[in-house]
Amino acid sequence: MSRIDDMIAEALREEDREIIEATAERGWFRLGADQFRGKLGWITWVVMAVQTTMFIVAVWAGWHFFAATEVLAAVKWGISAATLTLAGLSLKLSLMPQIQADRVLRELRRVELMIARREARE
Repeated sequence: MSRIDDMIAEALREEDREIIEATAERGWFRLGADQFRGKLGWITWVVMAVQTTMFIVAVWAGWHFFAATEVLAAVKWGISAATLTLAGLSLKLSLMPQIQADRVLRELRRVELMIARREARE
């Protein structure tokens, strides 16, 4: 932990330990997992289900693309596979702004705690 984290931990009483845990720095996997909880968690579940379905169908279309013996069939399967892959990627990337917003909100909570600590000392 950094020096500021130690100062915040010292300033808070035992009953405020959950605030420290709520504002703790998290890694990318934890941030991604946190998207499945809360008020908007159901949206993340729906997006991931649709994205997974698109990926599976894109793999299936890609398989047919490589197995096609006629040019027209290969073009149809190839365009389908590419479109589904790009749409699935776009859906997955649509979750990144929410992860960034959660990081900013967590840092704002940390600033609030630092201000509260400074006011408590004065």
